[in-house]
Amino acid sequence: MGRWLIRNLLLAAVCLLTGWGPSAASGAEALRHGIAMHGEPALEPGFDHLPYANPGAPKGGRITLGLQGTFDSLNPLIVLGVAPDAVPRYVLQSLMMRSADEPFTIYGLLARTVEMPEDRSSITFNLDPRARFSDGHPLTAEDVRFSFEALKTYGKPFHRSSLSQVKAVEILGPHRIRFDLSGANDRELPLLIGMTMPIFPAHKTNLETFDRTSLTPPIGSGPYALTEVRPGERVVLTRRKDYWAEDLPVTRGLYNFDEIRYDFYRDANSLFEAFKAGLYDFRIEGDPGQWATGYDIPAVRDGRIRRETLATRLPKGMNGFAFNTRKALFADVRVREALSYLFDFDWVNRNLYFGQLTRSDSYFAGSDLASTGRPADPQERALLAPFPGAVREDILEGRWEPPSGDGSGRDRDMARRALALLAEAGWTLDNDVLRKNGTGEPFAFEILVNSRSQERLALNVSQSLSRIGVQARVRLVDDVQYWRRLARFDFDMIQWLWPGTPSPGNEQRNRWGSAAAQRGGSQNHAGVASPAVDRLIDALLEAKSREDFVSAVRALDRTLLSGFYVIPLFYLKDQWLAYSNALGRPDRTPLMGVNVDTWWRLPH
Repeated sequence: MGRWLIRNLLLAAVCLLTGWGPSAASGAEALRHGIAMHGEPALEPGFDHLPYANPGAPKGGRITLGLQGTFDSLNPLIVLGVAPDAVPRYVLQSLMMRSADEPFTIYGLLARTVEMPEDRSSITFNLDPRARFSDGHPLTAEDVRFSFEALKTYGKPFHRSSLSQVKAVEILGPHRIRFDLSGANDRELPLLIGMTMPIFPAHKTNLETFDRTSLTPPIGSGPYALTEVRPGERVVLTRRKDYWAEDLPVTRGLYNFDEIRYDFYRDANSLFEAFKAGLYDFRIEGDPGQWATGYDIPAVRDGRIRRETLATRLPKGMNGFAFNTRKALFADVRVREALSYLFDFDWVNRNLYFGQLTRSDSYFAGSDLASTGRPADPQERALLAPFPGAVREDILEGRWEPPSGDGSGRDRDMARRALALLAEAGWTLDNDVLRKNGTGEPFAFEILVNSRSQERLALNVSQSLSRIGVQARVRLVDDVQYWRRLARFDFDMIQWLWPGTPSPGNEQRNRWGSAAAQRGGSQNHAGVASPAVDRLIDALLEAKSREDFVSAVRALDRTLLSGFYVIPLFYLKDQWLAYSNALGRPDRTPLMGVNVDTWWRLPH
């Protein structure tokens, strides 16, 4: 209680010194310590720390993390280059920080408070005057405006599309800045500006070279500074002793390691072998085969490596083989649906993954946002009414399930159903080769992969498709080539995971919006360009109540499922962790799952 009182007295003093407070707010807008997408933040003003962090966690030591692939840049916020997440995660900071224990709520970080009207037509950020970059330079409203312009002009498609909705930016004082959002009609936009816009130092950032790859360690206001960069091999971050936000409620109990080291490995096998050898400390396992058989090693048996299975509460997202519908071969929805009949989930799960996977049947699987198994409610039907035919009847009524064979891997009924659909679309099986009627063109395409695990699954799909005369070649490429081809949409089919979130929002535009379909670097890998999808994304962003939001998301789910843009694969119900016994972690796991930023090195 004493700490709460002292902090609020300090906040009141800051208000007087900087000229912002209830009397300075725009109209009748009150100061807010946080913003929730729907409803109010769970934590009251003056909270001491995030509920999943340990404010008494010991500081010190090093954690080493292992990543597959390489890097040629330190800036993951631009289209060019392959960069780790180290800079926006640890070096730069955003105006506010997302709570990992609520569907979508952000609390003050660089901005101690905000002002926002009920219609969310604007947002004003009141910066903490104590905020400093690592070179000692104060962080001001001018840095915020500079960062906004940089990301709106040169950032990745997500930033460009989101920030372009801002009508105007006005600096109201050295530590006060207002964003005019009138006309955007996007209730998520204030949260995106607060959470996803890292703030760069205007005095140290050159806009003329901002969109180019660079290995120069940037200056930031975050808890760590880059102290070692070995291109393609290693990145080392050292905790700042002069970190200005060390004792803020949102950071207390976080960033406990004195040093964070990223080591890079060429492929998944070498990455796993390095972990078994103790070369890095923390691993989220995603391979059921390795989880079932790969950890029978001395380090696990004698307790040097611990393993845990944690239940997850997040929607599971969509994992699937994505069709590039920009290609004429996959332009017909009947073709896409037909190929999905040849994926025998039961056989794959049993023979490749030890029966530990669950079939993906929704873009929001495992949550109340999923449309499968339930008929559309009146609100969904009203949203879909202007788009007749956008959703199939069986999907509208909740009767549809993803096709799966009999578990033999050679289900003849599934093959017959696929060939019937392909015949409707103008393809005929001729001497074991599927050919286009009239031209004789064979049905052939390439599945692009960048790991051995993807290759193994793709080869299974290729073999299954060969039973109906489809020639699916599997091509394994290195990380750099893979990401460059994806950025240009230079592929026929890829395996991709669109992660789940408890509060889908503007990222759906980047995944499924028509504008993103032709914008290089977006995650609309499938090339979805549907007026119905665009309208439903708008509807979920406009929703004021949780009920309207859920209906809009379910309607979007039904529309995407009806387009058969992917062959749905599978997901893990739980989170599998393996980590060094030298690490400690809080007892509570937040909604978003485990995050090493709350962990610490145990004292010797």
